[in-house]
Parts: sequence; C-alpha cells; structure tokens
Amino acid sequence: MAGILDGVDQRTQLAGHNRFELLLFKLGGRQRFGINVFKVQEVIQCPSLTQIPKSHSVICGVAHLRGKTIPVLDLSMAIGLRPIDRDEKSYVIVTEYNRTIQGFLVGSVDRIINIGWGSVKAPPSGLGREGYLTAVTEVEGDLIEVIDVEKVMKEVIGLREQASDEAIDKDVSGAGDRVLIVDDSMVARNQIKKVCDQLNLQYDVLKDGLEAWEHLSELVQNDVDLEDYYAMIISDVEMPRMDGYTLATKIKKDPKLKHIYLVLHTSLSGVFNSSMVQKVGADEFLAKFEPDELVKTIQKRLQVFHVSKDQ
Repeated sequence: MAGILDGVDQRTQLAGHNRFELLLFKLGGRQRFGINVFKVQEVIQCPSLTQIPKSHSVICGVAHLRGKTIPVLDLSMAIGLRPIDRDEKSYVIVTEYNRTIQGFLVGSVDRIINIGWGSVKAPPSGLGREGYLTAVTEVEGDLIEVIDVEKVMKEVIGLREQASDEAIDKDVSGAGDRVLIVDDSMVARNQIKKVCDQLNLQYDVLKDGLEAWEHLSELVQNDVDLEDYYAMIISDVEMPRMDGYTLATKIKKDPKLKHIYLVLHTSLSGVFNSSMVQKVGADEFLAKFEPDELVKTIQKRLQVFHVSKDQ
C-alpha cells in the first residue's frame, strides 16, 4: 500500500470546495466501506499483534509502530459483523481520531476516490447496521457505507462525556442563551448536548451543513436577529451534502450571518484544521472530544456574548 496516501497537498486543496477523498476498503464480504483520507496516517499489512488480557473483545491486540504502541480494533466485529481473519491478507488502517492513534483491522483496501460531499447522503433505513453509519454514497453503482467511527470508539474505548466541575466557571451562566449544534454523528451530537445541559444552554441540533444553511436562511427570511438569537454555532467538518468548511464559508460571506461566532469541532487533524479555520473564516477550531475544553470554549464565548447583548 506504499504511496496510497501520497499527495496530501492536493487533498488539502479540496477542503473548502465541498469535496474530499475517501479511502475505500472491505471488511469480510463484498460490501465496500469508506473513511476520510485525512483521518488516515498510513495503511499497513496486519503486523504481529500483542494480546491484551481482559481487553474488549473487539480489540485484537496492540501493534508496535515507529516507537508507538497502538490498539488495533476489528472494525467488522465493532459494527456487528463476523471477525476478520488476522493473517497476511488483512490490513490495518492507522488513524487519528479524537486526539488518539489507533488501528482498524480490515479485510482489504481498495483505492482512494475523489468525491463531493453533495453526493454523500444520510444512511437509509433497513441496512441493518445504519446505527453505525454516518453516511452513504454511490460509486460505480455500488453503495459505499461510511462508518461512524466515533460511535465505535465510544463503545470500545469509552469517552468521558461530561465536563468536570473544576472546568465550569460558576459565574458564567448559559441560562437563556441558545447554540446551534451541527454534526452528522449521533454520538458527537449527544456529547455536545450533555455539555450544553451542564451549562443550562438551550440548543437546536441539525445533522449536516445543508440542513444548517437552510435553517439559518429561513431565520433570516423571518427577520430573526441571528447575532442575538445564537450565542454560537458548533459545527462538525465532515458531513453529508455540505461540509463544515463550506458552511463556514457561506456563513462568513453573508452580511446577516457573518458575525455569528462559529466553532469548527472535528476529529480531523488539528494542524490541518488550524490553517483551514483561517481560510474559511471560522472563529475557532476545537479538536474532538474533550468536554473540559468544550466547556471553556463555550463559556469564553458566552462572556463576550453577554457583554455585547448588554450594550
């Protein structure tokens, strides 16, 4: 698989144009799945794995790569399918999600495709595993399924979902304030909602950038003062139909929306996103998911928002 992830600079140019590249792979059967290339560090043949006593059944073991020890998860088992044969024919996709490095064992790796988010849709019901999917798209007549990796990691590794009491400034209340949450992952939406609940915030929750854009446009048509209505927008980057970069660009170019505080909250590479935030005009980038940091980001914004409302 050497060279499959070459050309990162070219991929960077796709961001902000509602396009991205998807690494296609198979688990055990004919069905093809996909993962955003920017979450992938490398693809390797399955190495020798060291077993971990009493670990989750989905964890195959740990691999030792370039001085690091990373857990390897059987992605097929994680979504309720048959285990993958752990032999020289299987591969490990090494990824960075939510500030951690982990590998996903897959049956085979196909290729990388360049597609637009407009061709990526929410998963239809009836697939039998739609609870583990964030989106689907069609390639050469075949349905490609995009797995909700955040859900897999929450179930296997676990994530702290509520902020600590120490992180919350008791003098900054969110009571009476409202935020807009935009994310295609049910797990991510629930995580953000729980933090907002801790701050007594109200919130509207939408599943993709296009839905958010249509919602904001409708509020504008109804003469809602959005600077006063929403304290901030917290948006994912990877979403069907319209990604977070495109949503941010459209918001910041609209005279009636551009002053809304917009945070891009994503599990993609932090270095890459820091530069993209400036490119698309978002106000802040926050890597998923650390509830204490999310609380601090929200409360910092609320302090400024309350001052502006009082003036």
